[in-house]
Amino acid sequence: MSFEYKLKKNCCDTKARVGELSTPHGKIDTPIFMPVGTKATVKSMSPEELEEIKSQIILSNTYHLYLRPGHELIEEAGGLHEFMNWEHPILTDSGGFQVFSLGDLNEITEKGVTFQSHLDGSKHFISPEKSIEIQMSLGADIIMAFDECAPYPAKRDYVKNSLERTTRWLERCIAAHTRDDQALFGIMQGGMYRDLREESAQQITQFDLPGYAIGGLSVGEPKEEMLEVLDYAPDLLPEDKPRYLMGVGTPFDLFEGVMRGVDMFDCVFPTRIARNGAVFTSHGRITIRNAKFKKDFTPLDHECDCYVCNNYTRGYIRHLIKRNEILGLRLTTYHNLYFLLDMMEKIRQAIKEDRFLEYRAQFYKKYGLEE
Repeated sequence: MSFEYKLKKNCCDTKARVGELSTPHGKIDTPIFMPVGTKATVKSMSPEELEEIKSQIILSNTYHLYLRPGHELIEEAGGLHEFMNWEHPILTDSGGFQVFSLGDLNEITEKGVTFQSHLDGSKHFISPEKSIEIQMSLGADIIMAFDECAPYPAKRDYVKNSLERTTRWLERCIAAHTRDDQALFGIMQGGMYRDLREESAQQITQFDLPGYAIGGLSVGEPKEEMLEVLDYAPDLLPEDKPRYLMGVGTPFDLFEGVMRGVDMFDCVFPTRIARNGAVFTSHGRITIRNAKFKKDFTPLDHECDCYVCNNYTRGYIRHLIKRNEILGLRLTTYHNLYFLLDMMEKIRQAIKEDRFLEYRAQFYKKYGLEE
């Protein structure tokens, strides 16, 4: 199998670590943030721009691509890499989260999930086998097992039944997966219950998969509860395999996840807020729509060396956003993704030099975050 994870460095005083993921479409330095290209595109960004900002891997969404344009069409085009002109690694999620959160859910059974499309109300059925069929057609380097993501809050009995079904579905995903150029990751569930998280981890790690994800977080729970789970959840997964925390993407989430031993992250957050005129800066998040930036002819972030900050001003970008010009949201999206990817690169370097906590403290102080 052309997939391998190498743990290169452990932080001296935290659980943070640096590693390298090898995939058929290239190597990935971890810890890493993955921009989300839900519908086979990172909104407003070209593949060439994603390369410019050093995106090592992007994520696409199984549910959305299954509905439109259809996985058969993408397979006919040569797979996602050919279809979207992206020659670097791709991860696809299983579609499970979107089935439960977007579709008008009709029925969950042991066989799978029957739901109505959020697009046109048409009825569909996705099983573990169907999810794997779709993802094999899409041809991503890393694919995810079909799981049941319990909502927050959820009663203990519900969460226990959910995680046990997730394990049974994982076994069916493994049986259905026949491509040796894809890495299948299992997903830990268990909600906010530590003993159930431990039970889930024991069940999924018995299959010795190439990597594992921590699911069921960032689903509406208070930040304190998410961090409580992260204090122990990564430790339940193998040290010699990549650990992926699904669905988080603020600077705080990334720092805290890395500090607790997480290697991979994804979220639509940085691109979504960019389209609403909110941008990350070294001194905190700002909303460029605000009137105070009308005559501000300085860069979005004085300490950023991205293309946007080298060529455009806050006042101009505010004008574009206020006038609903496409260039405005392209520039804010470019900057936000660059900011996070550059931050992750600096985190990796800090871990290598045993100064992660020092860098975290410096970043938090300037950004306005509390340790």
